[in-house]
Amino acid sequence: MISGELIGAIAMTEPGAGSDLQAITTTAVKDGNHYKISGSKTFITNGGLANLIIVAAKTDPKAGGRGISLFLAETDGLAGFRRGRNLDKLGMKSNDTSELFFEEMRVPASALLGPEEGQGFAQMMQQLPQERLLIGVYAVARIERALRVTLDYVKQRAAFGKKIAEFQNTQFVLAECATEATIAKTFLDACIAAHLKGDLTTEKASMAKYWLTDLQAKIIDRCLQLFGGYGVMAEYPLERMYRDNRIERIYAGTNEIMKLVIARGLLKD
Repeated sequence: MISGELIGAIAMTEPGAGSDLQAITTTAVKDGNHYKISGSKTFITNGGLANLIIVAAKTDPKAGGRGISLFLAETDGLAGFRRGRNLDKLGMKSNDTSELFFEEMRVPASALLGPEEGQGFAQMMQQLPQERLLIGVYAVARIERALRVTLDYVKQRAAFGKKIAEFQNTQFVLAECATEATIAKTFLDACIAAHLKGDLTTEKASMAKYWLTDLQAKIIDRCLQLFGGYGVMAEYPLERMYRDNRIERIYAGTNEIMKLVIARGLLKD
């Protein structure tokens, strides 16, 4: 029975299995009308606060991806569930990222998501394109904000007797960044339209995640350079954007994994 105020989290990543979800070692063993879940997770967003957690575990450790199942665990007062430390990380400071431990944590058999065991990997893969598209949305939004605050700054800040905006180098950088941002938003809009129609492929979502987050890093870095020393000061917005954007090339599958996904799509028969 789910009751009270709930905060959700998805527990997939493990210390020895990052982007390789098939390599997870957390297990779920059937025990009468319950499952006993044992293992650990790391880098879990909302892990320090969540009390409704989707846990990826192996119900058949010998079956690879086909042996993974998902379980919905309401953790308030749940025996065998333990939170680890909140991890100190680069950027995203307002978002807790934690370790979770399961020590023969018992959940009812009804906590299994789906009609049968072994569907977890497919369930996760179905949702990853939307997650990767969402990261692309974050990237484009941050690109647009970086350009906006940089334009405001260079129009006001003076050096060598004239506004920073009057230097040709500044104008070239802004022109290049604005052009790339326009291309990025056009591509993102096309991906969103495809998603709304149910036509967004895994390969296209991977392109969006990899290319837009790489572009975000490039544009934020170039905008920060126009701020000079103030760009790395915490009271200026580029400093936080510079820190926060870095993880987006890693989570939801590293950008290197995205390239593998794209290539496999191109090469499949």
